[in-house]
Amino acid sequence: MNHPHSIYRGRFAPSPTGPLHFGSLVAALASFLDARHNNGQWLVRIEDIDPLREVPGASSDILHTLESHHLCWDETICYQSQRSSAYELTIDQLKAKGHTYYCPCSRKTLTTNQGVHSPECNPAAPSKLLPCATRFRATNHRFHWHDLLLGPQSYLASEQSDDFVIKRKEGFYAYQLAVVCDDIEQNITHIVRGSDLLDSTPPQLALYDALTVKPPQFGHIPVILNSSGQKLSKQNLAPSINNSQVSQNLKQALSALNQPLPQALCNAPAEEIINWAITNWSLALVPKRHSLQGGWLTGSEL
Repeated sequence: MNHPHSIYRGRFAPSPTGPLHFGSLVAALASFLDARHNNGQWLVRIEDIDPLREVPGASSDILHTLESHHLCWDETICYQSQRSSAYELTIDQLKAKGHTYYCPCSRKTLTTNQGVHSPECNPAAPSKLLPCATRFRATNHRFHWHDLLLGPQSYLASEQSDDFVIKRKEGFYAYQLAVVCDDIEQNITHIVRGSDLLDSTPPQLALYDALTVKPPQFGHIPVILNSSGQKLSKQNLAPSINNSQVSQNLKQALSALNQPLPQALCNAPAEEIINWAITNWSLALVPKRHSLQGGWLTGSEL
């Protein structure tokens, strides 16, 4: 399904730290349906820039689950592990504009010092004896944006306490840098994702501003909670999606997004469900809150 003349370009960007769980499927489905309903393109990116957390085979499992649920993507899959040169070039651009500095401070030190950096911070060049991360220098700037679901949002970024890492001490590129760099490269115009990433919007807007690039539109859907009130996640041992019950999975995911299937389609094949959902999708109907209690969804039903 290619739409070469569309101005809408969305994406789903999972990390290969394990197979998809129900919360991930809900996020992927929302992103996919919003793109397709708007005659847009939908891309998939594998965010595999943290090899210490990557699970062997997870990328293939994720792609298989998406295909099994008829969430078919446009264009070639982008793997962040193959994009190091682009990230390094972006860091050089930010450095040339005075937006970065080298930082040896640990997260524990910054937390203890309430965000104040150590005297050894911001050397002219990184030291081999004192490993340094590269941080983006925040300014006292208030960011305003209109979330597609949550409405007007505002955040005041404070220098030092809101400075964020764009390249880690170990040499790995950080999420905020990589995601913005890739979204720019792929001309992403709309990002529909979980509200657990709402806090990532201000630093990402800061990078767009520093790179003088217009940011995409953001929409944050509720995250799915388990019966204990915890966000469904791999860390919380959320069960993986059962690909043998695709229609049931899609029905439950649409229900979580407040897009209930008509009774006549409750036992329909997955392709019919997806086609109905594309036609009838409404982002305005998605619950406008940060999380949904998942007590109604038991582990055996996922």
